[in-house]
Amino acid sequence: MKLQSYLMGEWREGQGEGVPVRDASTGEVLARVTAEGLPVKEAVAWGREVGGRALLALGFQERGRRLRALAQYLSERKEALYRLYATTGGTRRDAWYDVDGGIGVLYTYSSLARNLPEGNLLPEDDFLPLSKDLSFQGRHVLAPKGGITVQINAFNFPVWGLLEKFAPAFLAGVPTLAKPATPTAHVAEALVRTMLESGLLPEGSLQLLVGSVGDLFDALDHRDSVFFTGSKATADRLRRHPAFLERGALFNAEADSLNPAILGEKATEEELSRLAQEIAQELVIKTGQRCTAIRRVFAPKDRLEALLKATQKRLEALRLGDPREEGVDLGPLASLEQKAEVEKAVAALLEAGARVYWRHPGREDGAFFPPTLLLAEDPWPGALHQVEPFGPVATFFPYGSREEAARLAALGGGSLVATLATSDPEEARFYLLALAPYVGRLHLLNARTAASSTGHGSPLPRLLHGGPGRAGGGEELGGLLSVRRHLGRVALQADPWLLSALTGEYAKGAEKPAEVHPFRKPYEDLEVGETLTTHRRTVTEADIALFSALSWDHFYAHTDEIAARESLFGKRVAHGYFVLSAAAGLFVDPAPGPVLANYGLEGLRFLEPVGAGDTLQVRLTVKRKRPRDEKTGVVEWAAEVVNQEGKPVATYTVLTLVARKGALAKGS
Repeated sequence: MKLQSYLMGEWREGQGEGVPVRDASTGEVLARVTAEGLPVKEAVAWGREVGGRALLALGFQERGRRLRALAQYLSERKEALYRLYATTGGTRRDAWYDVDGGIGVLYTYSSLARNLPEGNLLPEDDFLPLSKDLSFQGRHVLAPKGGITVQINAFNFPVWGLLEKFAPAFLAGVPTLAKPATPTAHVAEALVRTMLESGLLPEGSLQLLVGSVGDLFDALDHRDSVFFTGSKATADRLRRHPAFLERGALFNAEADSLNPAILGEKATEEELSRLAQEIAQELVIKTGQRCTAIRRVFAPKDRLEALLKATQKRLEALRLGDPREEGVDLGPLASLEQKAEVEKAVAALLEAGARVYWRHPGREDGAFFPPTLLLAEDPWPGALHQVEPFGPVATFFPYGSREEAARLAALGGGSLVATLATSDPEEARFYLLALAPYVGRLHLLNARTAASSTGHGSPLPRLLHGGPGRAGGGEELGGLLSVRRHLGRVALQADPWLLSALTGEYAKGAEKPAEVHPFRKPYEDLEVGETLTTHRRTVTEADIALFSALSWDHFYAHTDEIAARESLFGKRVAHGYFVLSAAAGLFVDPAPGPVLANYGLEGLRFLEPVGAGDTLQVRLTVKRKRPRDEKTGVVEWAAEVVNQEGKPVATYTVLTLVARKGALAKGS
């Protein structure tokens, strides 16, 4: 049986015999993979045109809702992926990391979408005045580039690897062409079939290529991107393609790295035990076949033996075998080829001066490789920090000082993640500054975090996944960082009216006088820029005294005439929170209506003191709005409180929950 690619809206089979995909435990041929003769360049153009148009017709909010629905759809059907996963050598625990982890990324990005606009433009920073009268302003926005993202995934995470790249691209409105690694392409194909069967993905938003990319890169230009996960050697070869060097396509690499773990000099015995547990876990999950796995371990000379023994103790009882068998803790590597690569890497480390400290007595037939702990008493030979066994192998090194440990960790040339076991702030601060140029993520492990930590090797959707140097220099995940990476930055220069219309956010100078009180309008009828100018209120001595009594705020500037006169204010002044309360009294319409609740307040600044005799007035403007659910939306109001001279005394943003028309109709 040949695996099929999904290109240009059709499932297609490549020509020729193809490469076999085997069951990692039994060696049985499950399928064959070939992309020969497939229209890969045409698929790029089709994805841009058909997929791009369909995705941009939805907007951020709808794309986020579809990601959530897709996550729910996959959750209900994940058992089929679990059963298939065993053929890759993965245990059920491994499948949980991959399948449920990938579904979790979809949920995360669907949640992030709630704070995005309804359209396809993502405004940045704030409006910049380019003229004194505000008739000419600027703003940076992120906009769709009109391209496609080619996502090349590694064999070790056929589900999570695809979904963690797909989710931010889909939310950004960019079509995906996913290319899985051959050894686990059958799992990726099953995943894509399920995703397409959901009916939630617009035509062209997801394509699948099993087999070689062929001449696909020849079709890429500055609008497109390639997000790659795999070896450094492959990443270095791909990034030299003219698509990136000459035509400006984005190349984002997340490469395997020799990630370090460091037992701090001030680590407690409990923290040593926790680190040993973490190292053992990293060798077990996915049989150590993770780009984020711990490859090098550094410990003070007098504690290295204790850490080795503690790690060995946690590995000794593991049972190696076919993951479909009861009680198996550790499966084989993904293929015989992968086992050969690990054996070659271990041989190179032994030649460079390491020795085998301990090796699990379990199975070594087929693609099985038992967990192995290496020890390098001399930590300085460069090859020890340049060779990575991509399997259940870790090398332990002694260090004499923390400066030495930092230099040794840096010899890896750049890592995705490092773990430091310590609870000492000064030690943690030293390593943060020392390792920041060499790692993408620093995981601090101690007694306070161990119980809740997600672990060294688990990238989280809201945090950066990537690292400098050998790790590829790329950036994935990181919450909205990865969404922004799929968009292009444009500097807009225009009048405030056009800027407001284009961005969906209020630019000062583009006010529209409210004909009725805006609190009487449902969410859909409120217009960005709609402004209410209130009546006035003069502050009295009684106001200040009564607010002090009510709030119990008797700060001298409000209550002590002499001290206040000698202060920077030069007189007794009203409480800032009285000004807020008085402003609310001026702009709130008290009768029941579409405005349901105050949702929060942001960006508060008190600009001028307010004293008895000053007169306050408020300008309340619809700043931006976004739907919250089917019943309500969140409306942000720009509030500006001015005095009798027209000077702003306070500015802030008020957030309110406002009923939508449908909810009001049902309630009537």
